[in-house]
Amino acid sequence: QLQLVESGGGLVQPGGSLRLSCAASGFKYYAIGWFRQAPGKELEGVSCISSNGGTTNYTDSVKGRFTISRDNAKNTVYLQMNSLKPEDTAIYYCAAADPATVQTMCVPYFYWGQGTQVGVSS
Repeated sequence: QLQLVESGGGLVQPGGSLRLSCAASGFKYYAIGWFRQAPGKELEGVSCISSNGGTTNYTDSVKGRFTISRDNAKNTVYLQMNSLKPEDTAIYYCAAADPATVQTMCVPYFYWGQGTQVGVSS
């Protein structure tokens, strides 16, 4: 069973940046996605990256601000988040999905991490 561990969350001011990391051994064959869930809201797919990093997908609200990348040698996927807004506040999760699911934002996924909290507030 694949275990994913997120890190890098925190509290920042609007306009600030954070870089989230998702670490797991043996995930190089999976597409990896980032999801988030804000209080009282449904789970939302944020971004997804193919197994070799060559294809990415973003939800419209983060395009131009967030960048997903991966380093399979380090077994880590990153989500660089710039120009953060209060509406980006949520718990962020990473998930491992079928390699063919990049265009469906890594849905369905097979494995799920514990999440890391991101807060954006002045």
